[in-house]
Order: sequence, then structure tokens, then C-alpha cells
Amino acid sequence: MKKDIHPSNYRKVVFKDMSNEEIFITHSTVAAKETIEIDGETYPLVKLEITSSSHPFFTGKQKLVDTAGRVDKFRSRYGDRKKK
Repeated sequence: MKKDIHPSNYRKVVFKDMSNEEIFITHSTVAAKETIEIDGETYPLVKLEITSSSHPFFTGKQKLVDTAGRVDKFRSRYGDRKKK
């Protein structure tokens, strides 16, 4: 195996799905501003809007994920299209 090919900041990082609060611990070089403590260990924290644990393609369930009020903004702008 070649030496010195991996980045120096390759470490364990926690990815948190904000729609269902599920966490994943994996190795990454991603920059993180926040930290989280799990089982006495402190890890960098990266918050995600949607992951495989909440995406309809992987879960088989259709659900509305609206974290920034985009659906309400759309409805207020364009109204209800089903009106007669």
C-alpha cells in the first residue's frame, strides 16, 4: 500500500439526519463546525437534511420534508390549483 496518500484530517465524523434524528458514524475529511458527544467520545458533527434513512426511495414511504418552509411559500405564491 502506498504511504502518505490519505489526507491528514481523515477521522471519524457523525452525520445526523435532521428529519428523523438518526446518526451515522463514519470516516470522513469533511469540515464540521459543531461537535457531538457519543458514548464519552467527541466527534465532529455534520447535519444533513435528508439521508438514506429518510429518503422516500430507500424507505418506500412518501413523506413531505419541509425544513425551510418551501412548501408553504409555494402554496402562498401560487395558491391551490385544484380550485374550480
